Amino acid sequence: MAGLIATFTDSGWIVGVAAFLLVLLFGMFRDVQTEIPELPPEQPAPLSTDLPLGFGRAMLRGLPSPLIVLSRKGRVIYANSAAEALVSHVEVGAHISNIFRAPEFVAALGRAQASGQPQSVAFAARLGTERILEAQIGPLPKGNDFGVTAHTILQIEDRTQARRMETLRRDFIANASHELRTPLASIIGYIETLRGPAQDDPEAQAEFLGIMARQAARMQRLVDDLMSLSRIELNAHQRPDGRCDLTELAAECIRALAPSSLLEDVQVVMAGAAAPCFVVGDRDQLLQVLANLIDNAIKYSGQGGKVTITPNMTSSRHPGQWGLSVQDTGPGIAREHLPRLTERFYRISAAKSRDKGGTGLGLAIVKHILNRHGGRLDIDSTLGEGSTFTIWVPSYPDRDPEPEPE
Repeated sequence: MAGLIATFTDSGWIVGVAAFLLVLLFGMFRDVQTEIPELPPEQPAPLSTDLPLGFGRAMLRGLPSPLIVLSRKGRVIYANSAAEALVSHVEVGAHISNIFRAPEFVAALGRAQASGQPQSVAFAARLGTERILEAQIGPLPKGNDFGVTAHTILQIEDRTQARRMETLRRDFIANASHELRTPLASIIGYIETLRGPAQDDPEAQAEFLGIMARQAARMQRLVDDLMSLSRIELNAHQRPDGRCDLTELAAECIRALAPSSLLEDVQVVMAGAAAPCFVVGDRDQLLQVLANLIDNAIKYSGQGGKVTITPNMTSSRHPGQWGLSVQDTGPGIAREHLPRLTERFYRISAAKSRDKGGTGLGLAIVKHILNRHGGRLDIDSTLGEGSTFTIWVPSYPDRDPEPEPE
């Protein structure tokens, strides 16, 4: 036991403190402890998952970190509940190379067993889906509580989500910097021109100032969307509890966007039943969702186009929720683009989106708001015929929708 404590203490291993306490608990709470004589090296010792009974065993089993104990030959002697949950095919007697096939993991395990020194390694593993795992590998002394055959202990951490978030943050910063850099460079360039060659040219000044105003407005929209997305993510885990009428919110958006629809020569109409459609939600955020969707529909419908808004939709696929669709008569979207439309800064055509004043964040904001509400966004589109964006939001309890068969 002293050897086990020294190993964990000297290595600075993540699970060292927990293991130290557990070893003490084993000594305090074990009901019966018999000395297991060490077998000669030439005699094979049977694998066993038996541990001393008592509170310590229950704690080890219930630790949130996956723990696996291996024999000298790399076979599993023990795996706690967290390890079984992470790796469904881990079982006593299985060889660790059949569980984690990553060469870097196998190499690190070999180094730990050969040198007796702790090793740390990150590797990819196929566990249903590809996961990024980090393993802390440490040697066990002879005579430990896992039996005489125990040689190595693994503590495994699933780093998949952390790596994904790290990648998303890095991409987000790069994309946001790029989106701001382009209009900023344009403005700086025009300022230098106005100070130099165009300082005595009124026509050029008027043209350049107009371009600078549009680029500054673009940057302002981008900053506003970034701040909006940040606020939404801050409250992502707090479900709203207000009462809103989707039909009323849609009518309010139509009135607010009337100047834009007139400018684009696009007709915006409310179809279907205009009866109240009460949902559980944050009024301002749902208004933002509808404004984004209707504004996009107006921009992409084209001159003489039509946007149709249909509230009070029901579906057996979305029980207990009200739906509202926004349908445009635009060019439509190819099927391969649909799954990525709600990604930040994803655009089918970057140039066309910028020309229309888009920031690449509108649908990402819609998705995050609906996620906070426990809702969903469905997108259906046919090339040459237009697109339909349908939001689903949980209904307010006083009048639940009756799903229509599909």
